[in-house]
Amino acid sequence: MTEAETKPRILETAEEVAQPAASSPSPERKSKKKRLRWANLSYTTRVTLAFALIAAMTALVAIGVVSFVWEQHFRTYTADNMNTLCKTTANRIAANYEVTGDLWNPETCKPAAQATELTSGVGVKVIDAKGATVFDSSIIVNEQDGHTFTSFAPTDETEVVQAPITVDGQKVGTVRLWVYGSEALMRQPDQEFRDNSYQAMFIAAAVAIVLASCIGFLFARNLVAPVNRIMGAARAIGDGDLSARTNLRGEDEIARLGETFDAMAESVEKDRDLERRLTTDVAHELRTPLMAIQATVEAMVDGVYEADEERLVTVNSEIQRLSRLVNALLKLSRLENRAEPMKEEVVNVGDLIAGIISTHEMFVSDSGLTLEYDAQPDVMVVGDADMIRQATANLISNAVRYTPEGGRIAVSVKKGDIMASIAVRDTGIGLTKEEARMVFSRFWRADAGRNREQGGLGIGLAVVKEIVDRHGGWVQVEGEKDKGACFTIHIPLYDEEAAKKRTRTKKHAGHKKTR
Repeated sequence: MTEAETKPRILETAEEVAQPAASSPSPERKSKKKRLRWANLSYTTRVTLAFALIAAMTALVAIGVVSFVWEQHFRTYTADNMNTLCKTTANRIAANYEVTGDLWNPETCKPAAQATELTSGVGVKVIDAKGATVFDSSIIVNEQDGHTFTSFAPTDETEVVQAPITVDGQKVGTVRLWVYGSEALMRQPDQEFRDNSYQAMFIAAAVAIVLASCIGFLFARNLVAPVNRIMGAARAIGDGDLSARTNLRGEDEIARLGETFDAMAESVEKDRDLERRLTTDVAHELRTPLMAIQATVEAMVDGVYEADEERLVTVNSEIQRLSRLVNALLKLSRLENRAEPMKEEVVNVGDLIAGIISTHEMFVSDSGLTLEYDAQPDVMVVGDADMIRQATANLISNAVRYTPEGGRIAVSVKKGDIMASIAVRDTGIGLTKEEARMVFSRFWRADAGRNREQGGLGIGLAVVKEIVDRHGGWVQVEGEKDKGACFTIHIPLYDEEAAKKRTRTKKHAGHKKTR
């Protein structure tokens, strides 16, 4: 194949590829089509259109119903009017007939002429008993010969109303009445009234749609305004301004949503502050022993200190302190992440705490404190005995650490209606209401000036809260500054019937799986 033959084919292929691309809609057209969708309209626009559509549908239904009823009743009304006029004319003609005694007398049929004069658009025809025409308001005389008569009275009986002329019980004639240009016996003024009524209904429908659109617009604007405030506050928080609030107040659902959002934002701000404080505290906790270790080791390396037992003991104590801190953080992290499985066994809380008291008596006594213990019998819960033991031991250690010499620590176990309680009360430094809300934060200390040798690691109470949360309970904190504090662990009591039911359910599920 020559080069001249291949070039046209290449051009044809390029044109074929370009044609589908040209026929496909451009991104701008796609975006325009998307913008026309209902979901892409603003909430205000959708509510306004919804109100307008509801008003239009209501108006159309109302017009349809009114039109149907109007046509039926209005036609009956106009036909009754024509019947009444026809009968009245016949009665008046009968009254004149009694005086004149002749239906062909012009005075006798005067009421027929008067009816045509007083009621526009109406034709009247009077015929005698033999069918001869006595009076016809629609007759036109031919001007050329003066003898040819043309009547425009309708020949269809359904287009006229009739009334007999009766004198002394004998029919002497008939009055026929019709309306020019109308098969329904509806006069021109009646038709105009009907058309004007329809026009008024359509105008009222248009006004109703406009008013509904305005009301819908105002309603949507008022409804969207607090939503926009919430959205603005959320956007500000997303940009880093954690102090942004909606400041919405009220009893409606959106106001409550705003209040809930503000409470959430406040909680997020507090959590962020705690996170920053946690980062600072962890850095401080790790830096202090590391600097001590580094300074001691560098001094020994430089020959300032001898690498004797005393220096190595100092380094070892700092390493142990770091190890305790890391282990405590790891323990708390495992509890929070549910990485450490929890045993579910029936535990006698009184016996469990009694063992903890016996192991802590010497520790409390060496601190110059007295320890009291009181427990009700048969306080049973379902949970992990080791975790409950650790939580109680942390509370006792915390009470010893913050109670001055000569103080007292009281531990009690009680049984409530649905919860078991383990209370640890001390006569220590106490805490305020604000401190009670912060006491379970990591590295938080009631006394900010207390050093770590006296105050511990500051993670024990956070571990207590995580353990109790895993058992489906809560920790209650009570206290008063300089008068002591009381920490109470609440754990659900063991329900034997509920436990049996759960066991049966598990067995039943196991049988289904084996099948």
